[in-house]
Amino acid sequence: MKRIVTIIIVLIAVCGALKAQPAAVKNVAKSVFTLTTFKEDGSLLASGHGVFVGTDGEAISNLAPFIGAARAVVIDARGNKMDVTRMLGANSIYDVAKFKVDGKTTPAPLASSAAKAGAQVWLVPYSVKSPSPKSATVRNVETFMDKYSYYIFTLDASDNTVACPFVNAGGEVIGLMQPSTTNSDIHATDARYVADLKMSALSANEDVFRKISIPTALPDDREQAVLALMIIGQNGDSLKHAAAVDDFLKAYPALLDGYVAKAQIAVRANKFDDAAKSMEKAISSVANKDDAHFNYSKIIYDKELYNPAPYSSWSLDKALDEAEKAYSINPLPVYRHQQALVKFSKGEYRQAYDMFMALTATSLHNSELYYEAARCKQMMKAPNTEVLALLDSAVNNTDTLRIVEAAPYFLARADVYVEEGNYRQAVFDYTRYELLKGRRQLGADFYYVREQAEVKGKLFKQALIDINMAVMLAPKEPLYWAEKASLELRVNMIDEAMKTAQHCVELAPDYADGYLLLGLAQVQKGNKAEGLENMKKAQELGNEQAEKLIEKYSK
Repeated sequence: MKRIVTIIIVLIAVCGALKAQPAAVKNVAKSVFTLTTFKEDGSLLASGHGVFVGTDGEAISNLAPFIGAARAVVIDARGNKMDVTRMLGANSIYDVAKFKVDGKTTPAPLASSAAKAGAQVWLVPYSVKSPSPKSATVRNVETFMDKYSYYIFTLDASDNTVACPFVNAGGEVIGLMQPSTTNSDIHATDARYVADLKMSALSANEDVFRKISIPTALPDDREQAVLALMIIGQNGDSLKHAAAVDDFLKAYPALLDGYVAKAQIAVRANKFDDAAKSMEKAISSVANKDDAHFNYSKIIYDKELYNPAPYSSWSLDKALDEAEKAYSINPLPVYRHQQALVKFSKGEYRQAYDMFMALTATSLHNSELYYEAARCKQMMKAPNTEVLALLDSAVNNTDTLRIVEAAPYFLARADVYVEEGNYRQAVFDYTRYELLKGRRQLGADFYYVREQAEVKGKLFKQALIDINMAVMLAPKEPLYWAEKASLELRVNMIDEAMKTAQHCVELAPDYADGYLLLGLAQVQKGNKAEGLENMKKAQELGNEQAEKLIEKYSK
C-alpha cells in the first residue's frame, strides 16, 4: 500500500511538471542547431550549439568553437546542413558570436524583457525528434551595459548543452547557456545582447576576427562599409577581401569602391580581362563617370609600371586616354596630374614637366609636384642647378607637420649634391633622410652610399661609423668589407685593415679586391713578401690596379 502511494505521488509530480511546461517551450527546439567548426586542413576543430534568430540564416552561439576555424557548418532540427558564410559579430569577454548561414531558417523569438529572479525557465537542447526541455529557476540576474542581463541558474546540465537557449514560459529566448566551474552553477548571457552584435569598420582589425578565417560581414552603414572594405583589403587575407568585395557590390552596386577593389584583385591574379570588365561595368553603373575613368587609368598605369605580364588591350596610351576622359567630364587638377604621370612614364618629359609646373598654380599645389618636375629635368639632362632649385622648392613647400613626406626629396637632393661634388652638403641631406625614415627602414646600401660621400668630403670618422653599419646589416657582402679595409688603410688603422681584408678573403675567395687590400695592409705592416703574393692573387683574379702596385712595391 505504501509503495502504491509513493508511485501516485511521483506520477502527480511528473504530471505537474509536464503541465508546467508550455507548448511554446518545446516549439523553440525547431530553432536550435548543432555547430561544427573545422581547421584549415579540414580536420575537426570544435562543436557546439546555438539558436536561429532570423529567417535569413542569422544565428547566435558561443564564440569558442570559432577561434581558429576556417570553416563551419550547422545542422538544424530537421537535419538540414548549412554552411556558415559570414561572421556578424563577436565578443570574447562574454564568449558569444553572431553569424549567418546559407539558407532559410526558423527563428526563435527573443524575450523583450529580462526574466526575474525566482522565475521558472527551461533549457532547450538540440533534438531532431523529441526535444526534452529541462526546467530551471533563475537564481540571480545581473545587469550589464544598462539594458542586458546576465543570468545565474541552479541547474544540473551537461556540456553538450553549451550555447543552447534558455526560454521563458512564452517560448521566448532569454539567454544562451554558459557553464561555469561547477555543473550546478549555470550561467547565461542575454540573447538580446548577442543578437544585437554588429560589425563596425574597425571590426576586421580586432584580434578575435583575426583568429577566425571565416569572412566577416560588412557594417550596415554605408560609410562604415566603405571604410571596412579598405581595411579588410589592407589586412592581407585574400579570401576575406574577396568576400567583402562581393558583399559590397551586392549592397552598393552604384558605388565605385567595389568595382575598383574587384579589378585590383583581378590584376594581382593576372586576370586582366576580368579587371577590364569590372572597370567597364563601373563606368556604366556609377554616377561619377569621371572618377571611374580616373581609377581605371590608375589601375592600367600601375599594371604597366609594376606588372610585366603581357596584356595587349592595356598600355600607357590607354591609361592616358582614360585620364583624359576623366578630365573632359570634370576638369579636376588630380586628373591632369594623372595625365602628367603617364606622360613621364612614356618618356614625354618636356610635356610632363610643363604639366607638373602648371599644376603648382592650382588647388593641387603641393611639394610632390616640384619633386616630379625635378625628375623631369633630370631625365632631360638639365643643369644640376635647375634640378636643385626644384628640389629646394619641394623641401620648402612641405608642411612642417608632414615633414616625413620630404624624405625622398632630401635623398634626391643629396644625390645631386654628390654629382656636383658638394659632398658635405650631400651628407647633411642623407642624414636628414635617415632621421625622417628611421634607421630600421634603411639598408646597408644607404650607409655605403653615405660613407662614399663622407670619404670624398674627408669626414673619415663618420665614414667609419657608416661602413661598420653597412657591414653589420649585410655581413656577407664582400664589397662592404673591402670598403671598410680600404678606409682603415686610409686612416692608418693597419692592423684593423689587415683583419678586415682577411675576413673579406675568407668570405669571398674569388673576390680580387679582398686580396689586393690584404696585400696592401701586409706591405704597410712590413710583411712585404706575403703582401706581394696576395697582390699577385688579386691580379690573377682580374684586378686592374694590382699590376702597378706590384711594380711599385717590388722595388
